[in-house]
This record gives sequence, C-alpha cells and structure tokens, in this order.
Amino acid sequence: MLSIVVPLYRSEENLPDLFRELNRIAAKAPGEVELVFVNDGSPDRSAELVAAQLEHFPAPAQLVRLSRNFGAFSAIAAGLNSARGEFFAVIAADLQEPPELMLRFWEEMRSGRADVVFGVRENRNDPPLSLLASSIFWFCYRRLVNPEIPEGGVDVFGCNRAVRDQICSMKEVETSLVGLLFWVGYRRGFVGYDRRQRTKGKSAWTLRKKLNYLINSVFNFTDLPLRLLMSTGIAGIGFSLVAGATVLWAKLSGLIPLPGYTATVLTIIFFGGLTTLGLGIVGQYLWLTLQNARQRPLYIVSSQQTNQRKLL
Repeated sequence: MLSIVVPLYRSEENLPDLFRELNRIAAKAPGEVELVFVNDGSPDRSAELVAAQLEHFPAPAQLVRLSRNFGAFSAIAAGLNSARGEFFAVIAADLQEPPELMLRFWEEMRSGRADVVFGVRENRNDPPLSLLASSIFWFCYRRLVNPEIPEGGVDVFGCNRAVRDQICSMKEVETSLVGLLFWVGYRRGFVGYDRRQRTKGKSAWTLRKKLNYLINSVFNFTDLPLRLLMSTGIAGIGFSLVAGATVLWAKLSGLIPLPGYTATVLTIIFFGGLTTLGLGIVGQYLWLTLQNARQRPLYIVSSQQTNQRKLL
C-alpha cells in the first residue's frame, strides 16, 4: 500500500482541486492507496473540510490534527508516523507538484531501484523574484550544508518503510527533514518534473521561514561555522605575528615615537586572534556534545544476508 501524506496549512482554497486529484490518482494506482492529511494548526477551515470528506474518498483516509502550527516538516513527520503503508509519498496541498509524481515514486520503490525517491524540479512557473530567491536559497544550501542536494532543491519525496522508520526514530527539534533523508543514505532515486504555477492561495513558505530553514540546516548538519571561527583564529594569530614583527621593527627603527603604541597594538592583535581560536576550539567540543545529545545512530544497516550452513 502507498500512503500519501498531505500537510495542510491555509489550504482551504486548494482542497476541492486536491480532493479531485487524489481521487483520480487513487483510481489509477496499481495497488491500494491510503490518504493521510495532517492539519498543521491551520487557522482556516482546512481540517473541517477534510473531516467532512473522509467518508467519501474511494481509498482509506485519515486526518491528523496537530495542536498548533509546528511547521511543514513536523507535519510531514507526523503524517509519516501515522501512515500504515509499506511505501510513502509526500505531496503539497497547493498541487504545484503534479500528483502523478506519487505514482512514479511508487514505481521506483516497488521495483526495488530505490529506497527513497526525490522529486527534482527541472522547470518551474514561478514569478521572477520567487524564482531568484529560490535559486539563491538552494545555491547556499548546496554550498553550506549538502552538495548532494539537486540544484533545484527538493520539495517532495517518497520512501519505503525502512527509511520512514529511521526518520521517525530521530526525535530532533528544529531540524531539516530533507537533510535527514540525505543523511540516512540508502538507495536514492530522482524523478524530474515541471513545477506548476500556483493558481489559488498564497504560499506560506515565506522568506523568514526559508532563512530559518537554512540556518537550522547549517547548525544541524555541518560544523562549518565552527571551522570558520577556528580558521579565523589561526589566521588572526598568524597575522598578529607578522604585524607584531612589523610594529616591533618600526619601533626599533624609530618610526613610532608614541610611547606605549607598540605594546598596545601587539596585545590587541595577538589576544584577539587567540580569543577567536579559543572560541573555535570550545565550539568544536560543544559540537561533539550536540552530536551525542542528538543520539543519531552510528550506522544504519539497510539489509543483511546470512547463509544457512551450520557451523561445524
């Protein structure tokens, strides 16, 4: 069975089209489909409309209501945890990703070619400013967090039960679901698609949320800020030695007549670099503490085989 997870937030305007598309996909599917709607504290009537429609879907369906707005990635995780299928796919309620992607994900996973499948945007019909902002965001994400992320970024994905169980077992807050999906490994598949133009409603994926997402990803999946801090400290100490030698030479040559200037400059430069280096070193220990506090597994076994011979 394929469980389709749909997070809902300010999705009321899109629900009639979404219901129609999901019914069509369920009818076309080569097997059983389950629909899992997650109301992420939406202030509109999204939950009420889904609840009224539950008994009319041609496929098993459930509605998960969160107590408040936790964010799209938390809502997806809640849907994955509640879903009962062997395979899972996530789709946005605004239908900017074609629903047929869910069936293509399913085919990749059922055939055994992939354990987790990502939708890769090849073209997108978005306004120029939105397109520019998205390009800059994913460029920074690839450079700062994970170079394996496709250039167009990832919004939708599918996975099998093994990947789902690993993701749901990690009780991390303020993290990145996409980052975790790439972190766990397994066999990956990529399916290209053209992103549709939004016809109804307004995206809740604001610039502030994108920046928070990028910052959380940086601090959860890389120690780049700490390494930059330590590198700056090392470079600062090196510069202080060169600058100190220069200032000392100028003092001995009589080029600096002001009393106390040399000692002041040497002290500021040297201890400034030393302080930055010390912060970087302390930060590295804090990073190791954070890694252990997360309790991510040291390794993940995707499969294991044993012969049936008896040991002599």
